[in-house]
Amino acid sequence: MNARWRNDAARTAPVVATVVALVVGMGAQGASATDVDLYASTLEQYTRDVAETVGTRVDYPGLRVAAGWPKLIQSLRGSDLSRVRSTAQKKAFWINAYNILAIDRVVHGAPKNSIRELGSLFQSVWKQPAAMIDGLPVTLDQIEHEILRPMGDPRIHAAIVCASTSCPSLLREPWTAERLEDQFDRSLRRWLADPRKGVSIDRPSNTVRLSRIFQWFAGDFDSSGGVVRFVAGYLTESDGDWLRAHIDTVNVGYLGYDWTLNRLGSP
Repeated sequence: MNARWRNDAARTAPVVATVVALVVGMGAQGASATDVDLYASTLEQYTRDVAETVGTRVDYPGLRVAAGWPKLIQSLRGSDLSRVRSTAQKKAFWINAYNILAIDRVVHGAPKNSIRELGSLFQSVWKQPAAMIDGLPVTLDQIEHEILRPMGDPRIHAAIVCASTSCPSLLREPWTAERLEDQFDRSLRRWLADPRKGVSIDRPSNTVRLSRIFQWFAGDFDSSGGVVRFVAGYLTESDGDWLRAHIDTVNVGYLGYDWTLNRLGSP
């Protein structure tokens, strides 16, 4: 997710050959080998819902010694992508892959304050190899910008979580093709309902302030009528109606972005 602060041209760089091979290979019927049941139990045991801005905290110290975590990573690496067929299956698989690998980077890197500490002057954490999946290397950058975003569904920005406070809150269940629409809806509504990191409306000043994600990826929402119209569809009825009524005149600003780890407990 390093492109959160890069220009749009850099974010839409051509897809590399290895990632093309990953996506094209998703042809036959069935599901991947990723252990979804193990992921579900891991999320239940090692994450917590909190009333703070972060929404969901992750017990990284606990995961470092959890017997099941290496097994989950191994199951992801051993996934047979030729068995991930439908668009919904692809979205669910790669959202889970991104979130698992972002967590894994923190588990093994043990940054003190932010996942960005794991990068270097020459290579950000997003561009570092994150895993071999089905025999091919992938980075977090590739999953986000070369696999998920080209699917044309801007809702993925409410689903992938870069281990940071201002990210949408980590869903405490695996993403699945069967529940995908409901999961997108719940994740978007929870994220945008929080005025600290989602959407903040000040009617007297005719102003709406949005997550910076909507600034960084504004073009992804063009097919949905633009950022403001998209956002209005996931607010309360009152706020959504007000925003749609003022869509041509409202002043749009952006909230600060807190990159602090979504960590539970000490490093």
